[in-house]
Amino acid sequence: MSRAGSAVRAAPGGSSGSGSGSALFSGFRALGLYSNHLPHVLRYHQRHREFYLVTAAGRSFHTYNVKKLGIVAVSNALLQDITCLAADRMLVFASYGNLLHAFARNKEVVHIYDGHKGEIHLLQPFGDHIISVDIDNVLIVWDVQSEEEYLQLNFDRAVFAVSAIMHPSTYLNKILLGSEQGSLQLWNVKSNKLLYSFPGWGLGGVTTLEQAPAIDVVAIGLVSGHIIVHNIKFDETLMKFQQDWGPITAISFRTDGHPVMAAGSPIGHIALWDLEEKKLTSQMRNAHSTAIAGLSFVQGEPLLVTNGADNAIKIWIFDGPGGSGRLLRCRMGHSAPPTKIRYHGQNGQQILSAGSINKKKSKRKGLQYDTMALPPITAFATEIARQNDWDGIIACHQGYITCTTWNYQKTSMGAHKLKPKAFSKNKPLDVYATVVDITTCGNFAVIGLSTGHVDLYNMQSGIHRGRYGKEKAHEGAIRGVAVDGLNQLTITAGSEGLIKFWKFKTMDLVYSANLSSSPSAMLLHRDSGILGIASDDFGISVLDIETRRIVRKFSGHHSQINDMTFSSDGRWLITASMDCTVKTWDLPSGCLIDCFLLDSAAISISMSPTGDFLASSHVDDLGIYLWSNCSLYSLVSLRPLPADYEPSVIMLPGTCPTQDVDITGHEETSDEMIDYSSPEQLEGQLVTLSSLSESRWKNLLNLDVIKKRNKPREPPKVPKSAPFFIPTVPGLIPRYAAAKEENDDEQQSKVVNLGVLAQKSDFYIQLEEALSSNEYKSPLNILKEMGPASIEIELRGLAPDAGGSVEVMKSFLRLIGTMLNTKRDFELAQAYLALFLKLHLKILSSEPVLLEEIAKVSTQLEETWIHLQTLFNQSLCVLNYMKSALL
Repeated sequence: MSRAGSAVRAAPGGSSGSGSGSALFSGFRALGLYSNHLPHVLRYHQRHREFYLVTAAGRSFHTYNVKKLGIVAVSNALLQDITCLAADRMLVFASYGNLLHAFARNKEVVHIYDGHKGEIHLLQPFGDHIISVDIDNVLIVWDVQSEEEYLQLNFDRAVFAVSAIMHPSTYLNKILLGSEQGSLQLWNVKSNKLLYSFPGWGLGGVTTLEQAPAIDVVAIGLVSGHIIVHNIKFDETLMKFQQDWGPITAISFRTDGHPVMAAGSPIGHIALWDLEEKKLTSQMRNAHSTAIAGLSFVQGEPLLVTNGADNAIKIWIFDGPGGSGRLLRCRMGHSAPPTKIRYHGQNGQQILSAGSINKKKSKRKGLQYDTMALPPITAFATEIARQNDWDGIIACHQGYITCTTWNYQKTSMGAHKLKPKAFSKNKPLDVYATVVDITTCGNFAVIGLSTGHVDLYNMQSGIHRGRYGKEKAHEGAIRGVAVDGLNQLTITAGSEGLIKFWKFKTMDLVYSANLSSSPSAMLLHRDSGILGIASDDFGISVLDIETRRIVRKFSGHHSQINDMTFSSDGRWLITASMDCTVKTWDLPSGCLIDCFLLDSAAISISMSPTGDFLASSHVDDLGIYLWSNCSLYSLVSLRPLPADYEPSVIMLPGTCPTQDVDITGHEETSDEMIDYSSPEQLEGQLVTLSSLSESRWKNLLNLDVIKKRNKPREPPKVPKSAPFFIPTVPGLIPRYAAAKEENDDEQQSKVVNLGVLAQKSDFYIQLEEALSSNEYKSPLNILKEMGPASIEIELRGLAPDAGGSVEVMKSFLRLIGTMLNTKRDFELAQAYLALFLKLHLKILSSEPVLLEEIAKVSTQLEETWIHLQTLFNQSLCVLNYMKSALL
């Protein structure tokens, strides 16, 4: 049976293998990106009277306030990653390749400067101009507003390769250039003249130039690690320092009354030099885990702002003895690509990402060097049930036998380190934890080892509670462990190709099955009891843990499957592979419904418990990327993709969230989708119901009871004044009543107009015409538009004693026969026929013509009902069998 009349949008199943991108997921934003290898820019807003910090993060730049290090704005994304950054009082300048862009209000591009042939690597704001230098040693002075070249200088790379640029304070129209050869040049850009050349110090190339608080004094950082404090007016070296940490990456001076200079290094250390005593006063070791990209003292305050390629922004305050700074505020993400990500909790607002270092314990131990670093986390499991009472996260590390617990509430490493007693004394190199899981109740953790052992631990006490199997659970390494939602079954998968079901409490083996290929990963959706198994042959198997049978098999990936995730309702299985594709499989239909290709392979993916976002982490990428589920807010066709479908590459989202959903990327897909209205009948053999509500036909036989129940107790009262609402004619379709012309002189006639009573209705006329034309569509449509009371009046009027005729009654029976023949509007035919028989049973029994017609209708009705009853019985039989079989 089917219900017709509803309108849907569908797409024809095309055979074309080309695709434009993902129809199901749209890039939303990137998380966890704060800084890269480019130095930050410090700005002062005069109206706000506040300092702002600008850092580059991929294709966008972020603006933070220094006061609280809160993010203020995220710029619109450029087409490529930003390679150079600078700012003046009004604009922020960012470049990629040979194009320079000017941003206003920290957001939108207002100017584009195109003229370089090489990649821009140096920028210097210069009043109403901006100076840019490319790798071909071409210097261009641009007019900011007109976007025109004011001046262009070409330097011979072999003689003077520009490596640093600055504008000395009070030096009008002059810039100071440093070179890789170690020499400096002072230019007047207005007159286009070289004013003076500084031969250098023979200690290597210049890496950075910084204006000192004193006029005419400049600090010059060299590749050799030397810092030259030089008076450019008299060409005299005032002081000279040396660092043993490699080239000088950044220099800054304190301006709050302390003669201190800070210098950065490529290994993350910062040296603080006393300019009066000309000696090193303090060291800030491991300020960053990578090179110091930029450091700036805040004007007039004891604050130092630093950033580095370790994806960290830090603010240090100098308020203690010894001259060293302490960390005041910081914003930092992963300094190395995250290895595993998972949503935490059920609200879809927290994501846990796994790194590779234990900074907190090192800091707690007071270690100068981080000797407590842990290997990268390869897998972890989380549960919120008892996270307020004890640790709720368990993690295993690469090549490490000990598993660590973590506390979400304290955001720190937990109290326990779970390790089998058999390996507590001896530390074999080839034994390590491979997979972990935590029970729904949060009380137990299950850990699988590379030796085939599977151990159970208590999360509260860290005590070992048992081991699955007599000696070991599997002969090969454990590739997956899972515990069902009721702590009844523990499921393990081994590299030898076996999957085993164990009783959770008694640890007895219940069932074992062979897989067609060695499993590489396993994931359980606890609510539905569906187990996803990724194999080494790049295939995917879906197993039902109730029946312990494989119910779906998918193939299509061409490389190792890195991760899997289920949708919250368990209908979709999403897989990510090293072939750079992310595929979505529909489990009920067993089809691939979405696939998109990325520049870098997704290492880990996780679907939000609320189903709104898919999170992913990627190879050689520090960020976590969110993809919005388009099916929640737009029309998506989930048609199966053809076997030869080839997705096109789509870009990772930027740090700026997508405000308006861009549907232009799906134009090719949406063009294939057409407006599709369901036909009145899908197949001629199907019994089809109408789309009318039950109130139109269900109570036709009980109208007399309804009228008696709804009869008013008092007669209606005439309103004293004009009605508030405009009078309408009773009926299903609202219509305004025609205005009546009142005439006081003429009294209303009491003589009944018999012509009005003799007038035939539209339905009656259509039935008469159908006797000759045999077309009953029009009278049926008229009945469909009527309410129950109007239908009863029309059917009563068919009798000869009510102004009708036997021929019209015969025509009505033929209407019912036509409805039964076409098998359309089945419930309406039953209701109309039942009311007709109730009203005209005596007339039908006395008219041979009507008896003959009613016999035909009875035969048709009996055949249709027997066919339906057979189908109902078959369905009930199969349903009862399935219920009893499962028990």
